[in-house]
Amino acid sequence: MRIKAALIAVALTVLSACSSGTNTSDTLKVGVSPVPHAQILKYVADNLASQKGLKIEVVEFTDYVQPNTALVDGSLDANYFQTVPYLATFTKESGAQVEWVEPVHVEPLGLYSKKVRKLHELPQNAKVAVANDATNEARGLKLLEANGLIKLKAVDQPTTRDVAENPKNLQFVPLEAAQLPRSLEDTDASVINGNYAIDAGLKPATDSLALEEAEGNPNANGLVTRTELKDDKRIRDLAELLGSQQVKDYIKQTFNGSVIPV
Repeated sequence: MRIKAALIAVALTVLSACSSGTNTSDTLKVGVSPVPHAQILKYVADNLASQKGLKIEVVEFTDYVQPNTALVDGSLDANYFQTVPYLATFTKESGAQVEWVEPVHVEPLGLYSKKVRKLHELPQNAKVAVANDATNEARGLKLLEANGLIKLKAVDQPTTRDVAENPKNLQFVPLEAAQLPRSLEDTDASVINGNYAIDAGLKPATDSLALEEAEGNPNANGLVTRTELKDDKRIRDLAELLGSQQVKDYIKQTFNGSVIPV
């Protein structure tokens, strides 16, 4: 993720102004991606929140930037859309005081195509779209490496510049993650995040040419809040509900293996 200096300055200024106290509102405002995060959170809000006397306002975002900037500027109390590596990149680049609270589910990253049915059918010089933010670009490249399409240099967060071997001479097309499903009309294949794949009507378990392993996957999506709110009872209660057996069962029954509870 590339965060403009001006945006960082504004966000950190607002954070500093708000850091002397916490939001005392009864309602917890949580930013989410529409699928599957909003669906899961709405299930919690409608069916479980009353157990804790918790009021939840679900705020949907269609990109991966605004949920964090809105959390930092105080518009949200928490968000639920990102992974630990993505959060680490954001905090490193912005200096924002936000913290990981609880993992909830894994959305395996997948390689999809409208041009070929099998991985080995990808042609020489195939155009392959990948996310243009650092975290998801690295995930996508590691998926391609795991399936024998490329070899990467031994770095923690590889970019396309770290491709050491590329037998098919794949041509990488960096795009905003939300645009990747649309790119299938113009590419030979695209690496798409699970939430955007599902939202586009794709079924990761059956439609992908290649899919991340769920077991041991470090890219669980989870609950994040500002440091000042990490001990807020509302945050603790929400984390407990998101990790409950009822939510695990809901995820399994609703998403049929495309989203996996942790």
